[in-house]
Amino acid sequence: MHALCLIAVKPGKVDSVVEILQKKRKIVKQVMVVTGRADISVILQGNMEQINQMVIDFKKIKDIVTTETLIEVEVDLGW
Repeated sequence: MHALCLIAVKPGKVDSVVEILQKKRKIVKQVMVVTGRADISVILQGNMEQINQMVIDFKKIKDIVTTETLIEVEVDLGW
């Protein structure tokens, strides 16, 4: 299962948060600095429990303001 976690951080703290996130390599597959309502996008790969735990760990990082997690789903469109 894959998930995309959008992260907003305090002003001026993007680099330090990216450095912390890149050390969490267990299920973190990619860390990207992005534009838009989020500052950082993280691609996660693991089971639901691992993804949930990682997002909970993200919220413990003091410079992270908010997170929004998008969970991959399978949809049968009948094609």
